[in-house]
Amino acid sequence: MGPLIFITRKIPEPGMELLGRKCKIRLWDKDKPVPAQTLREKAKGVEGILCLLTDKIDRAVMRAAGPKLKVISTMAVGFDNIDVAEATARGIFVGNTPGVLTEATADLTWAVMLALARRIAQGDRMMRGEKFTGWSPTLLLGADFSGRIIGVVGMGRIGQAVARRARGFGMKIIYHDTRRLAPSDEHELGARYVALRELIRVSDFITLHCPLTRETWHLIGSKELAMMKPGAYLLNVARGPVVDEKALVKALREKKIAGAGLDVYEHEPRLAPGLAKLDNALLAPHLGSASFETRNKMAGMAAQNLLLGLAGKIPAWCVNPEAKNHRDS
Repeated sequence: MGPLIFITRKIPEPGMELLGRKCKIRLWDKDKPVPAQTLREKAKGVEGILCLLTDKIDRAVMRAAGPKLKVISTMAVGFDNIDVAEATARGIFVGNTPGVLTEATADLTWAVMLALARRIAQGDRMMRGEKFTGWSPTLLLGADFSGRIIGVVGMGRIGQAVARRARGFGMKIIYHDTRRLAPSDEHELGARYVALRELIRVSDFITLHCPLTRETWHLIGSKELAMMKPGAYLLNVARGPVVDEKALVKALREKKIAGAGLDVYEHEPRLAPGLAKLDNALLAPHLGSASFETRNKMAGMAAQNLLLGLAGKIPAWCVNPEAKNHRDS
């Protein structure tokens, strides 16, 4: 029947079909995150876990699974929900799905940015509420993009894809990252490296694409928000805790900045109190990779990672290939 695996949520068919042919599946079939206690119970005795970024795979889960657990595969590029150090020490491979969602997430970033700056959601609500009385020279005025400065925080695959699109809008591109790009890449993107403080201070649009780490937790808080231009916009399509949401609500309420567009949240799926009532906030329900083609590819990659790990091989997209040394020792 094949190895027993636990899938924490039904994933798109390409992944389910591939795993169904080779594994015995234990599935959490509700379309909401599996509760922590249930997660531990369903992990007992499995050889592989395929999880989502909403599932915290920590030491307790790995201990509950027992010595048979060989691989944890997440259907996401980020893996901050998994205790990778613990997995490595136990000889458990961790796989993710990088690259495939780059273009879809960059597209979503721009969709949010455009809708926010041009106040599309407010206009939609106006039309549906039959409050539009006709064209007005001062109706829902927003921001232009051409000639404005976009500051990209985190110039990895997604950050670079966002920057490439910014060139098409005639924007000036600056960026900050822990690693500076090669001069040839900077030239190709038309991007200039700056310190984070300068980026925050001069950008008209700040878009976040950094991973969630100890260093990036609350990277944007009250101090940083106070440094932004009054007419600037903040975009977060990275991880929710990168922004101090309580401080953001205060800044938006007091019109310290022009607006914020969010696709991720600090305490997802809950919003910070007051955020939903603000017209200068555009809120999307974590749609970064939400296209049919991208999610199908992610499911396939996650399934392939799982199958390779189950076979004792290093997953094709592996976060911790050194885990093999611990398993073999």
